[in-house]
Formats: sequence, C-alpha cells, structure tokens
Amino acid sequence: MSVPTQAIFANAMLVLPGEVIRGGLRIEGGVIAEITQGGAVPKGAQDCEGRFLCPGLIELHTDNLERHMRPRPGVDWPHGPAILAHDRELAGAGITTVFDAMRVGSISSDGGARRYTKYARAMADEVLAMRRAGALKIRHHIHLRAEICSETLIEELGEFGPADQVGILSLMDHTPGQRQFRDVQKFEDYVCGKNNLPREGFADYIAFLYGLQERLGARHEAEAVAGAARLGATLASHDDTTAGQVAHSADLGVSIAEFPTTVEAAHACHAAGIATIMGAPNLVRGGSHSGNVAALELAQLGRLDILSSDYVPAALLQGALQLSDIWGNMAAGIATVTRNPAAHVGLTDRGAIALGQAADLVLFGRLDGAPMVHEVWSQGRRVS
Repeated sequence: MSVPTQAIFANAMLVLPGEVIRGGLRIEGGVIAEITQGGAVPKGAQDCEGRFLCPGLIELHTDNLERHMRPRPGVDWPHGPAILAHDRELAGAGITTVFDAMRVGSISSDGGARRYTKYARAMADEVLAMRRAGALKIRHHIHLRAEICSETLIEELGEFGPADQVGILSLMDHTPGQRQFRDVQKFEDYVCGKNNLPREGFADYIAFLYGLQERLGARHEAEAVAGAARLGATLASHDDTTAGQVAHSADLGVSIAEFPTTVEAAHACHAAGIATIMGAPNLVRGGSHSGNVAALELAQLGRLDILSSDYVPAALLQGALQLSDIWGNMAAGIATVTRNPAAHVGLTDRGAIALGQAADLVLFGRLDGAPMVHEVWSQGRRVS
C-alpha cells in the first residue's frame, strides 16, 4: 500500500524514551523525520489537541488469533476472515506489531473430545500470504508455542524453516501438577470449562498426559531448543515457577520468561538477565485467573519488564497506563509495550519515538484513567 510522503502532528504530549513532552512530529516515507517541542500548530499540521502520542504497541504473545479461529468450542471459523478480524481488532487497540501465537504439538491418539489437532503450518501460510499481499493493516510475525506435552511436536516443528522468519519460539509444558497448573483441580476446571468437556474420566486423561511427559518431554524440549536456533527465533520459557526452573531455562538460552507464576521465579529471572512478561489482563483484573502471582505485585517489586495482552487486545494499552500510574512515570509504563518488547526480540526499527524510527504511532486520551484510542498509524499510514 502507498505511504504518505509527509505528515505533521502538532500539539501532542509525546511519550519519548524516558520522558513526556509537549511537541510534534514530521514523518516522511513512513519514518519519523523530525521531532519538535512546544504546542505550536504549523499550517497543514494535524492538531493533536494535547492528547498523548506514543509509539505503536508491540504484542509478543497473544491467543487472540486462536480465539477468532475458534470462537466457541467445536466451532471452526474460516481462517481468512478470522485473520482479517484479528488484524483489525489489534489495529483498533493501538497494536502495530504482533507476534501471532500458534501452537505446534498436538494430541491425536486420544480418540475422545480431548484430542487436539495441528493447525500452525496452514495458519502461518495464510498469515504470511496475506502479509505478502498487503492485506493486513499492521505487521504480523510468527510466534510458535512448542507444546512439550504432546505427540507431534517434532513433526510439526519440522514444517517450519528460516524463510518463515519465526520471531519467537516458546517452550510450553502444560503437564498438570506443575508450572501454571500446580493445582490439578484448577487444571481440570480450566480444561473442562474452556472446552465444555465432561469431567467423567478426566483422571484417565491426566494419567495419559503424565505418560506423554515422561516418554517424550525431554526429547521434545531438546528438539524445540534446537528448532529455535535453526529458525533464528528468540527462545522463551513459559510459566516458570521455581528458581530451579529458571536456572534450567537460562541454561537452555532462554531470554524471555512468559508469565512466571511466583515471586521466586520473577526474582530468579531478573538475576539471570531474563526479561519477564506478564499478562495485562492479570494487571487489569487485579490478579491471575489461574491463582498465580499477581502482575501488580511484580510491578511493585520492579520485576515486570514487558506486558502482553494475552487474550484481551484492548488490555495492552490499559495495562501500560496502569503501570504508568503505579510507577508515576508514563514513559516507563509505555516502554513495557513498546521499547522493551522491541529490544528483546531484536526489532531495532520501532518501539520508540525517535528520529529514523518507523512512524508506528498511537494517539490517545484518557477517560477516568482508561485509554481512549483516537487514531493509529503503521509505518506512516493510518490504520484505525
């Protein structure tokens, strides 16, 4: 799509790295060409009327695409419309870069309702084709969620290569009794509630998962780590709970920890130089839906580096503003959804309002503390 040759934004509260100032921007060819200070509105400029102007938000882990693919248990929505709806929803929330999370690793031998099948390769093909065709409003990247407790991880992971430009590969182990689901009853409640499954015979399913983990877990983890290196992807852990698990993650080369479940794990991540991602819905709701550590507690301890919208796209900016209020520093709060995620996945061309950076921008106000997104630009082109 064509990019405007020039646009000028004036009289905005610019959220810069480290500070917020009143000023304006000139963009040319999709990048920031000039930053000015003051509230003057030159002829031909857009008057932002004192609203905040921050970098486009960067989302590293979202299940939102899966939600559009399967809006109800047993309902498979056509993939093309699902991708487009997901893309437009994120743009409207101020997200201009997304790493679409796709599971690799399925269970097919359990012939009952608890089996789940592969989909990542086909979904990635459609996302990448739409990206090449210029059909998407924002920039989409691939995040592979490698399910360790599965049967087909190695086969599915082998379907991806360097040409797919996979950005993140996360190690997911949802074996009950540890990590996110230390409480097996909570695991049963979550799985049965999410998928509308009967509880009769669920103990047999748990035993089946334990057997999978014991038989394939170590091999799957090793293959997933090797796969991240082969694909050139950032390696992430998921749901670290103990200092020992964090130490193991560090030994594997993990640089991002998604949703550590305890203060102990968050402290260990900080000591190991591993960035911590927490869910914005956890922060907005005031706690974890799984009974794990609250994002607020980690924020207050200085152990929260990056926010993810997880399953509510609109929560990303809302959570960043809550952090801004908690820390008394809007630049620091906004950095958790812009500059920090960009830095930890090697995106050097975006994430900050600075000369030469992509003109990914969000113009927003606040209503009773909550964000009101007015306009969104991706590479100098308005997308919402």
